[in-house]
Amino acid sequence: MSTVTLEEIYEDFEDLSDWEARCDYLIDLGFELPDFPVEEKTEENRVHGCQSMVWLTAELNKEQQPPVMAIQADSDAMIVKGLIGVILAIYSNRPPEEVIKTDVEEIFAKLGLTRHLSPARRNGLFGMVKRIRQLAIEQLSEES
Repeated sequence: MSTVTLEEIYEDFEDLSDWEARCDYLIDLGFELPDFPVEEKTEENRVHGCQSMVWLTAELNKEQQPPVMAIQADSDAMIVKGLIGVILAIYSNRPPEEVIKTDVEEIFAKLGLTRHLSPARRNGLFGMVKRIRQLAIEQLSEES
């Protein structure tokens, strides 16, 4: 679970004067990620389309009502770990229906991510989003 909220990220980004400072912030955010289990770093959990190695798992936490998505992810690249922190702030502990409906393009644009990331990083970022949405859809179909 991410330790920072999306609102906190918005506020922190507003306080940072340039993209370099925001990159440093993202790297710091990556250091705050919870440990990702080594045994989950499998080909099945790998997110393809990313420039670096990214692994992602999501399951439905039925202990909460309504049930929410419990998402974990990791990468071998520090900036990507920071982007994972943003993604976790957006999606973690949200019901699958909300995960599917969330307009991440608007969020990424507000943070300046779509403008400042390289095309390869953007592809990886949206690859993670696509994977999370697919997992949310799978969770909904299993509930039915």
